[in-house]
Amino acid sequence: MIAAIMLSPWEAFLAALPLASVAFLAVAAIAGEVKPILLVLAGAETRSLSTSAPFVLALIAVGGLGLAIVVQVVSSLTDDIVNRREFKKSLFNTAQYALSVLSAGIVYGLLTGQPTFGVPEPVTPGHVGALLIAGVAMVIVNWFLVAAVVALASGQPLTFVLRTDARNSFLTHLVLLSVGGIAADVASDGVGVLALLAAPVVAAHLFATVVARHAHDAAHDSLTGLGNRGQLDNALTRALRASQHTTTQGPGLVLLDLDHFKDFNDTLGHPVGDTILRDVAERLRNAVPEGGSVHRLGGDEFAVVVHGGLADSRRVARDLLAALDAPIRIESLELLVRSSAGVAVAPMHGTDGETLMKNSDIALYHAKLERDRISTYSPEYDVNTVERLQLLADLRSALDSQQLRVVYQPQVDLNSRRTVAVEALVRWDHPTRGTIAPDDFIPLAENSGLIFPVTHFVLDAALAQLARWREAGHQIRVAVNLSARHLSDVGLAQQIYEALARHQVPPSALVLEITETGILSDTVRADMVIRAVRGIGVEIAIDDYGTGNASLSYLKRLQIDELKVDRSFVSNIGSDHHDLIIVRSTIALALALDLRVVAEGIEDDATAEALAQLGGVIGQGYYLGSPASVDEISERLELERRSAPTARGAGR
Repeated sequence: MIAAIMLSPWEAFLAALPLASVAFLAVAAIAGEVKPILLVLAGAETRSLSTSAPFVLALIAVGGLGLAIVVQVVSSLTDDIVNRREFKKSLFNTAQYALSVLSAGIVYGLLTGQPTFGVPEPVTPGHVGALLIAGVAMVIVNWFLVAAVVALASGQPLTFVLRTDARNSFLTHLVLLSVGGIAADVASDGVGVLALLAAPVVAAHLFATVVARHAHDAAHDSLTGLGNRGQLDNALTRALRASQHTTTQGPGLVLLDLDHFKDFNDTLGHPVGDTILRDVAERLRNAVPEGGSVHRLGGDEFAVVVHGGLADSRRVARDLLAALDAPIRIESLELLVRSSAGVAVAPMHGTDGETLMKNSDIALYHAKLERDRISTYSPEYDVNTVERLQLLADLRSALDSQQLRVVYQPQVDLNSRRTVAVEALVRWDHPTRGTIAPDDFIPLAENSGLIFPVTHFVLDAALAQLARWREAGHQIRVAVNLSARHLSDVGLAQQIYEALARHQVPPSALVLEITETGILSDTVRADMVIRAVRGIGVEIAIDDYGTGNASLSYLKRLQIDELKVDRSFVSNIGSDHHDLIIVRSTIALALALDLRVVAEGIEDDATAEALAQLGGVIGQGYYLGSPASVDEISERLELERRSAPTARGAGR
């Protein structure tokens, strides 16, 4: 640029050039750079294409190479300032365009015999062919410089980048250069004739804008503005094609699914759910590194294409989940939204988009099932996932075909050794697999939403049976387990109230067992739900106390009635002095707070006797009674009633 300014005879230019036409071409070049045409490429991808090239090319022939370079540099800098590009990128753009125009001027001078930096001769029809060839040279140099930088940055071969870019824009450049040739030929006829060229350029802009808008709408999610599944397929295909020309791993695919999002929709309504999704989309967009792309696949599922290997993909997954740590504030509510992520990376987990999608989905499913938050695909998950999915499908059928049943484990006052309550436990008698353990299907139910109908079945069956026992004179309680998802359901209290009324069971006879993890996952919502349930007279127990984030603060804040000390402490009090201290202190604390204490995992008489010495403790465990059928529990209760009680105190 400096050489062009110094070598150009500016006084001769000002005297010989058609200044009005030159000014028109200069303004058109600047406008064409700042307001590019949007091109729609394969897969609805859009790309901007500057329309300054034809007018700068015309300036080479009409105003001289020096003036053309100056106008091109001013156009580029104006565009960089408007779009706030960083200095390094702006410097590269300026140098790139200056070299491209310089090469075109040299070619034009050689073909027409004109001096490179001299005053140009009037353009004749014979010069138009030379100008078009010069324009091709300008496009080729620009094309090569950009491709070289992209190849260095991405690690892709230069030939691959050149070939890809040529397919995208070379033909369009040739059409624009033809406009430049016409502009140069008619510039001597004045601005009025040049202005006629504005119509096709403006028409091209308008047409391209409409097409680009439709292409954008077709490739993007209307709620969040993220790319949709179709755009994900295209982005993944392009990334896989590019990776074939590198020696590094990648691309990676990270699938994310929001945890328990259905609860937000069901409880707060879909408008709030939509607000949450828009906020999540914005956070994910900001957390993705340069070059990555975020897509919404539908519902509460998102996908991110990562240009990197396994380490890069896992780091991006961690960053995405961390972006959701801060609560989402909606009016007076602060909502904690959590997510799980599945990761799959080419070529180790698949060499095509469909396989990567399937395997990252399997990894996501594993992350939700195991509560790992982030899981990388492993072939062993594939087999497990197919089996679990089949089990999940069978569970849906089991709810309708009476394959589920409820058994009851006694809870015994350790002083009187009489049954004061029972815990309702679900069992599944599969027609081909036999009895399936709760640990194998309850996690599936929790993650799929089937936990709600499963719990409804257990609650209804337990209350119906409790009503029969109480009618027979057995004034006992029944305990039913709730999952963490129930503590997000503000309609829980109403459902329980209706079930109690349906079976005519007093609320105080029902104990709902919840875990510390369930409370701490969303303390505000859990507090609200627990208060509503206790408001109708139902009692609340903290199950597995001591295994989670046991906290005195929630014992003080929440209204609860019972602590169940976990079996991992109780079963070892005879052999582990530390466990004995923990259990003794916990029981003393609970009784001081006027809470009922249930000790789980009692496997022998010595443990039962030791706990009985610590106060009014209720015991539960295989020594005191295994989970049993209705008939077995009924027989036990009748035997206890007929036998003389051993009154050494009574559990609350």
